[in-house]
Amino acid sequence: MGPELKPAANDATRLKIYFLPNLMTAGNLFCGFVALTKIVEADVHAANFNATIKTALFFIFLACIFDLLDGRVARMGGSESPFRREFDSLADLISFGAAPAFLVHRIVLRDVFIENPEIGWFIASIYLICGALRLARFNCLSAMNAGGGGGEFLGFPIPAAAGLVASLTLFLMWWDEHFATSFWRLGLAGIMIFLSLMMVSEVKYPSFKKLDLKSTRPFTKLVIAALFCGLLLIFRNKILPLVLPLFFTAYLIYGFIRPRISRQIRKEIEDEDDDDLG
Repeated sequence: MGPELKPAANDATRLKIYFLPNLMTAGNLFCGFVALTKIVEADVHAANFNATIKTALFFIFLACIFDLLDGRVARMGGSESPFRREFDSLADLISFGAAPAFLVHRIVLRDVFIENPEIGWFIASIYLICGALRLARFNCLSAMNAGGGGGEFLGFPIPAAAGLVASLTLFLMWWDEHFATSFWRLGLAGIMIFLSLMMVSEVKYPSFKKLDLKSTRPFTKLVIAALFCGLLLIFRNKILPLVLPLFFTAYLIYGFIRPRISRQIRKEIEDEDDDDLG
């Protein structure tokens, strides 16, 4: 008898790793690492302190873009996989968990608790732990198909939390030339604690996963979008410090008012149906 042939591996048990979505996730992770290094390098007594912090903020925002693209590319190409979801969560924990926690500790908590540094690290760790819990819950819900991967998020998304912290930091640096000693920067610590609670809350936020970028758009909307992007590029130093905080803050507030808006819309629809029947 000839050698015994081994059965072929079941395709259903093979680990599916798609190149392009995971490349975007790797870009997210790389940006988070660079942001961390810049935050650690920042010296409050150095002349380039603001420039170094702005570089770190730039890489946090760039990580947000990569995070937005990896999921979009995966869904458009039909290349969603459990590996990408887990890899994405690991990258998010660095870029949107550790980096913002280090940022607020470096520019606020380190100076406030200079005599008791462990208190500052503990406060910063709350944000990181809540972010990790938020990501773990999302992955569990996605695996169980219980809403984690649907059209809405349970709890404030950690990329949005990091974007809000980074955008408010950028706004304060634009508002006050003496940011390193500014009183207003103390508010970042309180905001970070509030965002920590929001990430593990049960407030629901839209995920915009159903937004179809492949569908056709009116020509006028395309022109307006192109002009808006052009203005952002040309006047980014004046517009971005204002637009970004407003965008992330509006998204945060929308989670609270969304149920009321939804109920009001449903009530209006029901009233119109009753009028038609009458």
